[in-house]
Order: sequence, then structure tokens, then C-alpha cells
Amino acid sequence: MTVNRGLKNRTAISTAIEKDLYQRLKCYSDKTKIPLSKLFDMAIAMFLESVEK
Repeated sequence: MTVNRGLKNRTAISTAIEKDLYQRLKCYSDKTKIPLSKLFDMAIAMFLESVEK
């Protein structure tokens, strides 16, 4: 069963990434004030564009 957590336009997921990648992404997020969720959206969109060509 999926837990919505009150989200209307988003889907909550759970995943694991390499510690180094997380630290680098977190530092970038802190520096730019861009939330991690937005960075994940951007990265996934760029990946999908690259594989759909």
C-alpha cells in the first residue's frame, strides 16, 4: 500500500545512493538552496531525455 503523506503533485519514493554522491549533492543543495527533491527531478528528467533520443 502506498502512503501519500499528503502529497498532491508528487510521489514519495525510497532509494539508496552512494555516500559520496549524496554528500556532493547535499553540499550543492546547501550552497544553492535548491531542495534535494528538485535536484532529483532535474537529474531524472535529464537522464530520461538522454535515453529517449
